[in-house]
Amino acid sequence: MSHHAQRPPADIGTIPIDTDITLRRMVVHRADPKGTVLLLHGFPETIYAWKDVAPALADDFEVHAFDWPGFGLSSRPQVDRFSYAPRDYARVLKNYIDRSGIDRSQLTIYATDISALPTLLLALEEPDVARSLIVGDFAPFNRPAYMWESLQALKSKPSSDQVRAFMNANREEILANTFFRGLPEEARYEVSREFREDIAVGWGHGDMTSVDAFYHYYSQFTRDQDYFEANLAKLRTPATVVWGSEDLYIKKEMGIELAHRIQADLKLLPGIGHYPHLQAPSQTIAEIRGSFQ
Repeated sequence: MSHHAQRPPADIGTIPIDTDITLRRMVVHRADPKGTVLLLHGFPETIYAWKDVAPALADDFEVHAFDWPGFGLSSRPQVDRFSYAPRDYARVLKNYIDRSGIDRSQLTIYATDISALPTLLLALEEPDVARSLIVGDFAPFNRPAYMWESLQALKSKPSSDQVRAFMNANREEILANTFFRGLPEEARYEVSREFREDIAVGWGHGDMTSVDAFYHYYSQFTRDQDYFEANLAKLRTPATVVWGSEDLYIKKEMGIELAHRIQADLKLLPGIGHYPHLQAPSQTIAEIRGSFQ
């Protein structure tokens, strides 16, 4: 389509959100947007996860994305300053929305993997955080049986220390295989070199690797899951649950339970794994557009 030639460029820069944390972010501005979309990545991703999705959405919307602390080129404070728990990520999200001057009444947040629980925790406290949420492929509840073995192992010591050491020692294998695990050969999709290189550069940015941040996230994960489950009835923000039916890391049963309990629409994506936005970006784009109808 010819109007793609006029697509606004993605502006990649940084934004300080508090005294300890500066986030790298990507913003695609529009002169007259129909709303704002905030795209939140998972492990081991960065803002480059959205390089296909963001420009397509920018035909109509202002689009934001940022690297979580511990990922990409965002800050990595010491754990005594910032715990990397989902609850802390929720505060980062709130600060980002506030500092960026986003109109919450016109905002859809798309949150996958490690982003989704922080987004829901924030929504419990601030139901007006967005007009709608799209969440998926994560663990809202403490149901280890629905999680891949090494993710279960991250939930408690001493097994979590072993997983941390193993993953830190196997960066190349993780970068090569994480996005495709559990999928048949014909379902493999393109992960751009630019994206892979950005993950690799950001992996050990500062004194903490992305695996270390992931490890710290999981160290308080069960506490924050339990809090979320105990307060589910307070969730007022409209939400849709989107899940890859072939997600190896967090089984679709988790998404089915979540959607049932919060009375949300559930979109199970056949043949799709843990990263729908990479494997089927057009479906992700359609889902986000639909949230503005």
